[in-house]
Amino acid sequence: MVNNAPMILSLVQQLILEPPSPKPIPRHRFHSEPCLPARLPSSAFLQREASQAAPKAIIRQLRRSPTPPTSPSPSEEPEDGERRNSVSPSASPTSPTTPSSWSISIPNFSSTKTWKEPQPFEIFRAIERKDIMFLMEVRDRAFPLLLRKTGDATPLLHAMRIGQSHRDVAIVLLGALSRWINHLDDNEVQLPKTRVILKALRTNLKLAIDYGLHKSQSDLIASFLQTLVMSEGDKWVRAQVSTVSLALRSGTAGKPVNTASAAVRKFATKELSKADAIASLEDYVANATADLLLLSAWSMALETIEGEQIPFYYFARDDRVFRAFADRIDTHRNAIHRNLSRRLKWQLRVLRQVLEGRNTTYSAKIELLVGELDQGEGV
Repeated sequence: MVNNAPMILSLVQQLILEPPSPKPIPRHRFHSEPCLPARLPSSAFLQREASQAAPKAIIRQLRRSPTPPTSPSPSEEPEDGERRNSVSPSASPTSPTTPSSWSISIPNFSSTKTWKEPQPFEIFRAIERKDIMFLMEVRDRAFPLLLRKTGDATPLLHAMRIGQSHRDVAIVLLGALSRWINHLDDNEVQLPKTRVILKALRTNLKLAIDYGLHKSQSDLIASFLQTLVMSEGDKWVRAQVSTVSLALRSGTAGKPVNTASAAVRKFATKELSKADAIASLEDYVANATADLLLLSAWSMALETIEGEQIPFYYFARDDRVFRAFADRIDTHRNAIHRNLSRRLKWQLRVLRQVLEGRNTTYSAKIELLVGELDQGEGV
């Protein structure tokens, strides 16, 4: 037999001397509490926020950055004809009353056929018969006849008086008037005969507004105010440029953007009596406000440097003022860097940066200018 007593005694002593091992403590069980985390913004939202924040950041940087280093200026300024072509590629270099300046396709009238100026009753008869081709021929060959008053009516007023059945004819005539304004050649604006036509145009466009055609023709209000400014000469524009220049000299305290916008709105409200017509002015007001700021800033620059004034008849005609402004900034870059005040150089940089390009509406550009020139820290 095997004696296991020593082994048993040894095990008993170990059990007596060693404390019992602790029991494992069970782990606390977490209760399920479901939650719905907030979703991430959509890419469209992020893109929209970035589009709004990026221009403001660039403008703030312009306040802190010095004027860009000078570079050799061009030897001579582009000719007026070249500038016009760069401003409006769609505009024809020919006279605005030629067929090539119209977007509507018209037949090639035979040169062998002798053109005889129609009598007023023939134009009125063509309106009643809706003879659009005859009216287009009159437009291209003798545009002033479409403005001439016979008795108590002009061709446009006659079409509107007939009623709803001839509304399309009235719109065709109205389009002819607006297109003539947009394609008016720069060197013809100051001619006496052009001033006479502009005054007749102003009367016809105001009649169209009174008859409510501006509700279907979005550019009618702008054409009317544009014609009004052009027919009255540069008196009003010159006066407002002087006022806005004073505001620019005062920096943000002068609130130049609000000053320019208020001047345009006051002018438009005075000339328009219909509330719904005034409500459709936002695009024109924004465009005219930007042009007043550009004209005023460049006018201030010309007090110190030698250069060419921007023609006042460019006012509120597409982006002609900005194109002329940019051309002059590039041409006189060295003189601007050497001679202009720090504040004016900053204002010129902001105006060019904000107003350049066509991807942003004029209203959005004006909001950016308000934030910087009126409400910003200033220089």
